[in-house]
Amino acid sequence: MRPVVGISACSEKVSGVVSHCVGDKYARAVAVAAECIPVLIPALGEDLDIRCLLERLDGVLTTGSDTGVEPDLYGGDGSRQTADDLDPDRDATTLPLLRAAVEMGVPLLAICRGHQELNVAFGGTLHQFIHEQPGRRNHREDYSVPKEERYEPVHTVHLAPDGLLTKLFGCEHLEVNSLHWQAIDRLAPRLAVEARADDGVIEATRVTDAPAFAVSAQWHPEWRADQNPYSQALFRAFGAACRRRAAARTAPVGG
Repeated sequence: MRPVVGISACSEKVSGVVSHCVGDKYARAVAVAAECIPVLIPALGEDLDIRCLLERLDGVLTTGSDTGVEPDLYGGDGSRQTADDLDPDRDATTLPLLRAAVEMGVPLLAICRGHQELNVAFGGTLHQFIHEQPGRRNHREDYSVPKEERYEPVHTVHLAPDGLLTKLFGCEHLEVNSLHWQAIDRLAPRLAVEARADDGVIEATRVTDAPAFAVSAQWHPEWRADQNPYSQALFRAFGAACRRRAAARTAPVGG
C-alpha cells in the first residue's frame, strides 16, 4: 500500500462558506511525483488532535498560500497587514503540526509559506516584506501574466556545498520559480541553510536534528513536478522517507 501524506489546508471562504482548501498542484505532486496518497489536513487549530493524526500519517507536506504568517508570531508589525493577508486558523494548525511531525519522526516537506512556517515554528523570524529590504530582489508573484508564466524559473539558487539538496540534485545551483513576499530573516537554531537565492535570501532549509526527512523550499517544486528533474528528485526522496515510515508504522509488533 502507498504511504499516506497529509497536506496542510488553508482556511478560505468559498461561496461565502468557510472551507478548507488545498491547491491541485500539491495533491497531484504527492500522488504522482512522490507516489503517495494525499489527504487534506483541515485548518482546525486546537480542535484538531495533531498527535493522533500524525500517528496515522506517513508524511506531511505544508503548502504555499497567498496569506502570510501572523506577524505577532515572529515580532512583525501587525498594523501593516489586513485580515485578508492572514490565516490564523492555518497558523494555529500548521505551527504545532510542524513541531510535532519533527518530534515524532514523520517525514516533512515544507513549501513556500510552509518554508516560512517551519522557521517560525522553531523560533526564527521573517522579513515581513522582503522586497523592502535593501539589496533584495522583488520575489513577488506577477499577477499581470498568466499562471503558467508566473511559475517559470525566475532566479538562481546556490546550494550548500555539503547539503542534502546538493547530494539529491547532483549540482551546485539551479533555476527556480520562487514567488513570495515574505522570507526568512533570522534562521531558527535547529535549521540549516540548504540553498540561497542570488540576493542572499534563504530558499531552502533542513531540520538538523530531525529523525526523518525534514526539508523546506521557498520555491515551488510541486508545480509540474513530474516534468522537472530536480522536483522529481526532491519528491522521490520525500516519498522514499514516507515509505520507510509506513513500513515501520505498519510492521507487526515483535516482527
